Amino acid sequence: MFDITASIVLYKTNNDFFKTIDCFLSSPLNVHLFLIDNSPTNATEKELAKYKNNPAVEYIFNNANVGFGSGHNIAIRKAMGKSKYHVAINPDVYFDATVIEKLFQYAESDEKIGQLLPKILYPEGNIQYVAKLLPSPIDLLLRRFTPQFLYKKRQYTFELQMSSYTCPFEAPYLSGCFMFLRMEALEKVGLFDEQFFMYPEDIDLTRRMHRHYKTICYPLVTVYHEHGKGSYKSLKMLWIHSINMIKYFNKWGWIFDSERRQINEKILKQFG
Repeated sequence: MFDITASIVLYKTNNDFFKTIDCFLSSPLNVHLFLIDNSPTNATEKELAKYKNNPAVEYIFNNANVGFGSGHNIAIRKAMGKSKYHVAINPDVYFDATVIEKLFQYAESDEKIGQLLPKILYPEGNIQYVAKLLPSPIDLLLRRFTPQFLYKKRQYTFELQMSSYTCPFEAPYLSGCFMFLRMEALEKVGLFDEQFFMYPEDIDLTRRMHRHYKTICYPLVTVYHEHGKGSYKSLKMLWIHSINMIKYFNKWGWIFDSERRQINEKILKQFG
């Protein structure tokens, strides 16, 4: 039985992901890491030669790009019944050896915690506001197509910037870059919804988790995330993002989503 398993989904990834692997394996807990490779070839396996004899590392080549959530689901299904917690980690994050243990200890302090997100910083040290309210279509449209000074007040609320990231707080949308998940909770609410190729799968899972468990940003530990913002740089990624957000709102509701309103109002009340 592992204390924690984790998965990193790879796709034509450069060697930077070695840093992510070593960060996770540096934990003093009993851990196991799944490397899920969605690349068109298994060339990455040769790059992983130094982990070949490490029983804590398991490489899985899919021979197809099945998507972000589907890739993590492969690992989660293999870890079910073998681990108490699972962490879905992006290959562009890094952190010190204490992070996994501190998150584990905090999750162990309250069985109602279903999901945790640490404080996420850019490499230069600025905060990434990645614990948010549930989005409406207008939030996403304004964020992408409106000058920031016009959207600033709404963005402040949507990104829960009033939290100041000084103590733990609940949020119904926790970023997919680092998702610390209770396995028992996943068994209840389900895994990543595989209709989403990438982008809103983290919103969808956190929302389902929030219905039954606490979904908490725990800013007392820190993870660094290089955060490429692919859909801001590539028309192809923008198209993928847009199509999958349409699927998200088709699932949960566009303008009329009473649950979204009720959850967001409840979350804001914790800040007075």
